[in-house]
Amino acid sequence: MNIEGVTAFVTGGGSGLGRATAVELAKNGAKVFIYDLNLEAAIEVASLIGGDAFSGDVANENDTVKALEECCETLGDPRILVNCAGIGPAARIVGREGPMPLETFEHVVRVNLFGTFNTMRLLSAKMAELEPLNDGARGVIINTASVAATDGQIGQAAYAASKGAIASLALPAARELAKYGIRVNTIAPGIFKTPLLEKLPAEIQESLASNIPYPSRLGDPSEFATAVIFCITNQYLNGEIIRLDGAIRMAAK
Repeated sequence: MNIEGVTAFVTGGGSGLGRATAVELAKNGAKVFIYDLNLEAAIEVASLIGGDAFSGDVANENDTVKALEECCETLGDPRILVNCAGIGPAARIVGREGPMPLETFEHVVRVNLFGTFNTMRLLSAKMAELEPLNDGARGVIINTASVAATDGQIGQAAYAASKGAIASLALPAARELAKYGIRVNTIAPGIFKTPLLEKLPAEIQESLASNIPYPSRLGDPSEFATAVIFCITNQYLNGEIIRLDGAIRMAAK
C-alpha cells in the first residue's frame, strides 16, 4: 500500500513505539490520528506531525467508536491501523503476599488483548466499506505483540499471555479479512528503549543490552517504526509475526 495521503490510526501514539511510528508515518506522507489515554502526550505528538489526537481507553467500545468518528471527520477514513497501546506490570502468579490478584491479570489482558481486538474489529469494519485502491487493497493492520509471547519471563504471566494471544490473532484475522483486501501482521519487539526503560539506572540498561547477541544494545523505537512501514508497503506480507529483537531469546529471569 502506498502511504502517501492515507489516513493512519495509531493507538498508544503519545509515547514510545507508538510515537515513533506516528512520526515515521507522517514522514511517509500519512495523515496520522493519535489515540492515547494520555491526552497531553497525544496532542503534543499530533502537533509535531500535523495530525489529530483523541484521548480514550482502547478497550472501551464507546471511547473507541468516538475516536474513530473523530478520525473520519478530521483526517478521513483510516486505511492503516497500528496498535501500540499496552501495559506490562510485573507480577508473579504466587508472590510474597499470596496469589496474584485476579484483577491484575484481568487488567493487563483487558488493555493489551481486548484493546487490540476492539480497535481491530471497529476499524476493519470501516475499512471493509471503503472503495478498494488500485491494487485491490482496502487497509492494513499492524499489531504489537512481544518476544514475551514465546519467551515470557518470571513475573510476566499476564503480559506474556496477553501478547501470546495477540500473536495468535495474526493468522485467523488475516484469513478472515482477506476477502475485504485487508492485511494483518504483527511485530514482536524485544527490549526497546522506551520511556519506561529509560527510567532504569544506566547499569541495568547496560546489563539488558549485553544479553542481546547483535546489535548488543536496546532497540531504538525508530527501528520498530521502519518495520511498521515495511508491513504496510510490502503487499505480499500477510498473516505474519515478525520478531524484532537482535536475536535475543529471553532467559527465565
